[in-house]
Amino acid sequence: MKKKLLAAVLAAVLMLGSAVGCSSGSGTSSSSNADNSAKASETGNNSAASSGKKYKITLITMDSMDRYWLSVNNGCKTAAAEAGNVEYKWLAPDKKDDAQQIERVNTAVAENVDAILIAANGPDAITSALEDAKSKGVKIIYIDSPANTEAEATFATNNESAGKLAGQQMLAALQKKGKTSGKIGIVNVNSATASTVAREKGFRSVFDGKGYDILTTQYSDGDTAKSQDIADNYITAGVVGLFGVQEGCATGVGNAIKSSGKSDLVGVGFDTSDSIYSLIKSNALICTIAQKPETMGHDGLLAAVTLLSGGTVKDKNVDTGASVITKDKIQ
Repeated sequence: MKKKLLAAVLAAVLMLGSAVGCSSGSGTSSSSNADNSAKASETGNNSAASSGKKYKITLITMDSMDRYWLSVNNGCKTAAAEAGNVEYKWLAPDKKDDAQQIERVNTAVAENVDAILIAANGPDAITSALEDAKSKGVKIIYIDSPANTEAEATFATNNESAGKLAGQQMLAALQKKGKTSGKIGIVNVNSATASTVAREKGFRSVFDGKGYDILTTQYSDGDTAKSQDIADNYITAGVVGLFGVQEGCATGVGNAIKSSGKSDLVGVGFDTSDSIYSLIKSNALICTIAQKPETMGHDGLLAAVTLLSGGTVKDKNVDTGASVITKDKIQ
């Protein structure tokens, strides 16, 4: 009887040990599987991150002189940091020069960039270089000023509308001063840059049939000193108003008006800088038209990343906007 009881107890112990062993084995297996899954997921994420393509994107502006282009560059840098997978570079000619800009495009292509953001100095001169870049698979996005070849998208001010805004500001100021007629001078960059040509067109349209004489436009390549010389000549010719079509032109116009001491002259600028703000504060310019260059650079670069990642850009022509900056709006 004792033998039978002992046998029964031993059997029960063996069965319990077997059950515990199975439970322990199952538990260990479940814990291990969870750990392995977590590690697999972590490895997968790291693998995806490490295998993600680093896109090479280059910004090519008209020059490196104007604060405006520095703002575009800042916008691009911000967007590149946000994207996290961009190798970004800014290539800027020393001055507004077609040959230098073409050289920058060729350099970017030789560096195997994936996309070029460009503000075309001349819409025709740069076209061949951009078409060559496109044939090599480079995505082209225009910032501020397009060339005469199709791009993936354009991020720019509606320059004709912005030019009209400048003209309206001048017309209102002239009329307020009782000057219902007179000569008006325009200082522009050149006769080819699409953005500034459109601004001039919009500006001129405001004065159609208003009794004012818009003189022949003079060009300064955006150089402040040249712009001031041109503005001085306009003032000698007896103008009642002067329009500087971009940063360097506007600064030159304001400097000329300030130097002349003629408080009845109406000067309107375009773009922003500390110098332009100072000229507005001193009443040499009544206002300037401000664009959004950082927005152009920021949104343009992110659009390039979207395209390079296989996405699409719905709006191919984005108006980034413009506003009037007067003395009361400057801190």
